[in-house]
Amino acid sequence: MANLLGVALFALAILISVSLHEAGHMLTAKAFGMKVTRYFVGFGPTLWSFRRGETEYGVKGIPLGGFCKIVGMTPQDDDVDPADEPRAMWRYPVWKRTIVMSAGSITHFALALVALWIMAVSVGLPNPKFPGTEQEFLAEPAVVALAPCVVVENANRACQPGDPASPAAKAQLRDGDRITAVNGKPVNSWGDMLDVVRATNPGTATVDYVRDGVTAAATVDLAAVQRPPLGDPKGATSSVSALGVALRPSTPQLIEYGPVGAFGGTADFTGTMAVQTAHAMQRIPQKVPALWTAITGGERDVDTPISVVGASRLGGEAVANDAWYTFFMLFVSLNFFIGVFNLLPLLPLDGGHIAIAWFERVRSWLYGRIGRADPGRVDYLKLMPITYAVILIGGVFTLLTVTADVVNPITLFPR
Repeated sequence: MANLLGVALFALAILISVSLHEAGHMLTAKAFGMKVTRYFVGFGPTLWSFRRGETEYGVKGIPLGGFCKIVGMTPQDDDVDPADEPRAMWRYPVWKRTIVMSAGSITHFALALVALWIMAVSVGLPNPKFPGTEQEFLAEPAVVALAPCVVVENANRACQPGDPASPAAKAQLRDGDRITAVNGKPVNSWGDMLDVVRATNPGTATVDYVRDGVTAAATVDLAAVQRPPLGDPKGATSSVSALGVALRPSTPQLIEYGPVGAFGGTADFTGTMAVQTAHAMQRIPQKVPALWTAITGGERDVDTPISVVGASRLGGEAVANDAWYTFFMLFVSLNFFIGVFNLLPLLPLDGGHIAIAWFERVRSWLYGRIGRADPGRVDYLKLMPITYAVILIGGVFTLLTVTADVVNPITLFPR
């Protein structure tokens, strides 16, 4: 039930984001004097609407986005009333059209920034110094956090009745102890500890550690567990020893800020997310084969793209596991991605319209400099084959991601 509630909440958050995206277009267009005839949430049959001034507002039956109708977006629009010609969008200066067309993405960025600021002052934002790769984790000092049990089989799950207790906990080790040796073999890092423990036979072992600056030793009964080789999580499992501890990183995972400091923290993290979003978009073509593999029965790579369906499922998982931080970070990431993606210079995206507007402006300037007549506006009809190609590619990619999210979804939490 909690999962379904989370799915519904995340889907609602997406719907609100997209509706505000369209509201950004509408409000900026109206502010410049352009005529907006319709603003609707959803698609399909109209469920409810009303008219205020020259604009019809309403809700449609399929809650998968929204739209607003701005009169005369291109010179080729043939549904412009002669009385509205002076207010046609294409007649306005390029900077005004740029603001109107980018307002949707700016709205997504604003939503993400507000959510990040709230997270910064309430629970904190990710610490850039927190280890983010396997190599960085392995290089950390072997400071431990006790596990409540040992899961014998190779499974990512919570403790269950019947699981053996943590050997470290039974030996009276504590959270924050730094392991320095196992059976006399020195341990200088978390990676060293894993190697030494795995190479030690199950059973009695001596563990040297430092607690509050004082060196001590404990006799530990190492457990036998099934694990794949280090660095090869998909490799064949074998019986190795386990101490029943996890790494306690030397830096906190989250940094909390005050109301003023949160602005700087939000700005820093936004820069990090911008770089990550750009890299993720560059990798999209490379991930198509992995999506097909997931659809046809292979393992789903957690780094493959997801659709709105997949994002909503992850949001549902987050709520079901009380991981609200993950829920809101998904919301932030999705808004950043949509905002950036929508600015790509491809029709029918907003970025495509912006690119054409500035192409016209630069071309007119260049022609004027060389004394030639202004060639006029770009004929959008000639660009329709490219537009249809973009729509087709986008449709196929969407179908792939939705199918993968239905038949082989990504999961963030053990089941």
